[in-house]
Amino acid sequence: MKFDIVTIFPRMFEGPTREGILGRAIERGLVDLHVHDLRDYTDDRHRTVDDVAYGGGPGMVLKPAPLFRAVEAIRETRGTPDAVILTSPQGRRFTQAEAARLSALPHVVVLCGRYEGVDERVRERLATEELSIGDYVLTGGELPALVVLDAVARLLPGAVGDEQSVEQDSFRRGLLDYPQYTRPAEFRGLAVPAVLLSGHHAEVRRWRKRQALARTLERRPELIETAELDEEERAILRELLVARRKEIDDEREGD
Repeated sequence: MKFDIVTIFPRMFEGPTREGILGRAIERGLVDLHVHDLRDYTDDRHRTVDDVAYGGGPGMVLKPAPLFRAVEAIRETRGTPDAVILTSPQGRRFTQAEAARLSALPHVVVLCGRYEGVDERVRERLATEELSIGDYVLTGGELPALVVLDAVARLLPGAVGDEQSVEQDSFRRGLLDYPQYTRPAEFRGLAVPAVLLSGHHAEVRRWRKRQALARTLERRPELIETAELDEEERAILRELLVARRKEIDDEREGD
């Protein structure tokens, strides 16, 4: 998969792209990553990428010309991308489903926003979509670009050694993950749940399903509506909802 990132701070990508699963994916050629310095596509000796906003206001705005030139150069040297993503707090929320969608594309370009934003003509004519990694404002689009790259790269076949771990990721089917434990079986008076030490695989599976559903219901209940549940999980969910309603009724009676 080809992945091109356009930024005014290319060195921000040096460390993260050399380490861990992402680093190995790049080293193995699963991800063909090119990071482009936006200042290389300017036409003045000061390598200016921003300017004041028409109509006034604080801050600076990224100029359209360098961004258009950067993407045009990528098209000439790397081929036409399947998506040109602008990282922006105004964009569609980046989710696991979005990561899966992008991982199936042969070539993705990410434009990193900065300052007060980018010239609107970049959104209208250059970017094919906008993505946001959350409802907060960062100093620029470099960290969101790394988040997108990392989430997408780990889904590529061969990137993660144990493919089953990818299949069991949180959000893969719309649920949070179940609790995980490892040795020792007891640590500072805290014991691993007995079912995980029982060796009964069916019981362990059901316990994990119940924990994942309970955790999702407690922390991210909105995910339940669109989660992909099997028959056993739907039965467990009904049990949890009945138990929750009983707790609420008992609290009301206590008041």
